Amino acid sequence: VQVLGNEDIHNLVLLGYPYLPLSNISISSMAAIASTPAGIPQMDFIENVEEWLAKNQKSVESVVQEFQELFSKYKYLEMRMLQNKKVLIDKLPQIKSALEAVKFLKSKKDAGEEVKANFELADAILAKARVKNAEKVCLWLGANVMLEYPIDEAETLLTNNLATAEDSIGKVTTELEFLRDQITTTEVNMARVFNYDVKQRRKVGQPKA
Repeated sequence: VQVLGNEDIHNLVLLGYPYLPLSNISISSMAAIASTPAGIPQMDFIENVEEWLAKNQKSVESVVQEFQELFSKYKYLEMRMLQNKKVLIDKLPQIKSALEAVKFLKSKKDAGEEVKANFELADAILAKARVKNAEKVCLWLGANVMLEYPIDEAETLLTNNLATAEDSIGKVTTELEFLRDQITTTEVNMARVFNYDVKQRRKVGQPKA
């Protein structure tokens, strides 16, 4: 059974964040102030566009460009986070299956009972085996690596990995909800700035850029 290690789970959760240069956006000149532990900047809603532009000494063109750049990075980050979440969710059944198998072997060992099983020698080739008093099990850790563990240690490892994966999925889900709120707010802010520019140009009789 292939098992996802703690380090692998941690790396999957963080995969979407470090290489994405959201910090390249000049946060101080935008409506973004706070951020999550993952480093996702928070976009505040612009209530009064005219006052906000004057306060930040920004032109409409530069603000729209900055917002569009941040919006693109938000969407890219959302895509990567969804991919990472899917990988974690896909790994859960493998971890649960391995844990159930280890618990089954352990229960039979404690009861002094023999386990009859079929194991794969090659594709479509199975052999019968009898297992009694199983003291150790081998787990696939990924990257063509298999390690042998005492059965109690294997159960602890798999239990911890399962808890870590479920916790990581919960964290990614929370971050995704926050991220989608920022995407929506950014879209609304861009529309408000654009509409403000249209109204200002109409007042002076200039064509829209």
